Amino acid sequence: MFVITGANGFIGSAMVWELNSHGHNNILAVDRVGLTERSELLSSLRYKDFFLADEFINFLEAHPETPIKAIFHLGACSSTTETDEEFLRKVNTEYTRKLFTLATKNKWPLFYASSAAVYGDGHLGFEDLVPSLNYKPLNPYGWSKLNFDTWAEKQILSPPRWFGLRFFNVYGPNEYHKKAMSSVVFKAVNEIKANGSLRLFKSHRADYKDGLQKRDFVYVKDVTAWLWRLYQQKDVQSGIYNMGYGKARTWLDLAQAVFTQLDLPMKIEWIEMPTQIRDQYQYFTEAKMNKLYSEGLPAPRWSLEEGVADYIRNYLNQTDPWLKS
Repeated sequence: MFVITGANGFIGSAMVWELNSHGHNNILAVDRVGLTERSELLSSLRYKDFFLADEFINFLEAHPETPIKAIFHLGACSSTTETDEEFLRKVNTEYTRKLFTLATKNKWPLFYASSAAVYGDGHLGFEDLVPSLNYKPLNPYGWSKLNFDTWAEKQILSPPRWFGLRFFNVYGPNEYHKKAMSSVVFKAVNEIKANGSLRLFKSHRADYKDGLQKRDFVYVKDVTAWLWRLYQQKDVQSGIYNMGYGKARTWLDLAQAVFTQLDLPMKIEWIEMPTQIRDQYQYFTEAKMNKLYSEGLPAPRWSLEEGVADYIRNYLNQTDPWLKS
């Protein structure tokens, strides 16, 4: 039996899809958002049972005999603008600690979502070989992830296999509910279809021209394929790993890929960046992927152009855009 937290969210539901594609339906789906509140993501996927997040901890404590093959902990508050530090501590840091402790006690493999937000402004690089305590995130969300990474690295007792995955800019199907936190690809498609143009932030740094800010964009299908491979490949060393494409691309690269798939000429409207986010804005992110590759995992399949094409053609341009098993 597999456990997937965040199963009624973006990457979690994509992981249910990934397991379904390998013939696995014996899944305990867990989320803080119930099926009555959000029903679409799991409606075409297969799983055994659904639990609300806090109820699930009680279930695990009461039923340690549950035959769990692995826990994919992909549920969290993913809002980089969340300012309630106590909420983030409870939901992101402490909940993960509870799962880590239970997984250690019951010898369950644990795979959990960290974030590239731990790297802050990037002046110390994006290297997953460096001890976590060296980094300084730019926002409370990043700190909530870094605090757990730092705690996990200090533990003498741990699950038999554990992996903290630092996701970079993940985009793809089933992110439609994320609103302000949805990817620029998703936002761009809707905006271009509505207005024929795309708004992008101007640069407020002299060393970056408008639109040449860079991000590491990674397609969700590469992320779930890596998670499955990590589960299968039993000899991979436990620890923290980056999960990005490994090559930074500009906002203009992304915009061109979207306009191309919509068969429209590129038209950009430059807008001022809100003052409240200027000090937290990352102008460059790029995952260092050598550690993951050194363990025998493959390079990503989906380039930015290929990922955007698959996303738009097979999901966003369809009347039913959800991942299906």
